[in-house]
Amino acid sequence: MRIAATLFLTDETITPVHVAQALEQRGFAGLYLPEHTHIPVSRATPYPAGDPLPGEYGRTLDAFGALSAAAAVTRTLELGTAITLVAQHDPIVLAKQIATLDHLSGGRFTLGVGFGWNREEAEDHGVPWRRRRASVRDRMAVMRALWSAEPTAHDGDFASVQASHAYPKPSGGTVRTLVGGSPGPLTFAQVTAYADGWMPIGGGGLADALPALRDAWQEAGRGPAAPLVVPTAVLPSAGKLARLADLGVEEVIVQLPAAGPDEVLRTLDDYAQYL
Repeated sequence: MRIAATLFLTDETITPVHVAQALEQRGFAGLYLPEHTHIPVSRATPYPAGDPLPGEYGRTLDAFGALSAAAAVTRTLELGTAITLVAQHDPIVLAKQIATLDHLSGGRFTLGVGFGWNREEAEDHGVPWRRRRASVRDRMAVMRALWSAEPTAHDGDFASVQASHAYPKPSGGTVRTLVGGSPGPLTFAQVTAYADGWMPIGGGGLADALPALRDAWQEAGRGPAAPLVVPTAVLPSAGKLARLADLGVEEVIVQLPAAGPDEVLRTLDDYAQYL
């Protein structure tokens, strides 16, 4: 099983360069970063894991800037987002950022797609909350049009682009894409529409969820290969990783603390027993 890591990088934590080099030196598979542009203080949306909201949410570094720094000092470490709030981005700009990072890293980038939980943050970006999933699907279509080998247009309700010249192109014409979210028809419809697989949080309940995901995959005509399943924010144990492996999971993203170098490196050394 391949083991990657995720953490909230902030202005107070270990740096992207330091953690990326430490991961690669120890043999971890990748580094995945979350994003939040800001957290309105007058928020009404409860934090899904239970308030109070951890302070790192309002201090998060820009994921693409941090991953670019990580790419420059590594050679084999895979790089990704867990997740990108696609509805909060201009998709034409985001397509360029993704393709550039993928190009500069030698094809090491994975896009984790998310829909968000903080309504106040999303509304500051002009996101229609109840239609944010449709907005994400439209934006993904714009990006895929720009990544196409030939100039391709997309005319959508939330985002459009004319047939255009847009380079660089991602390796293989696209990037590996994983959709985050709770199990169910809304999430699985997004997975089957444009992604390579699902990025659940924690990995619990997969035995019940995977049959529905695989049924949706087949019904969408996505072919005989099963969708990828890459759990993120996993607090690892030998038993948990063994159960995930039995379910066919080949990659897990473990959770590191949003902390300084000493604590992060101690945690990495502890997790290295599972490599």
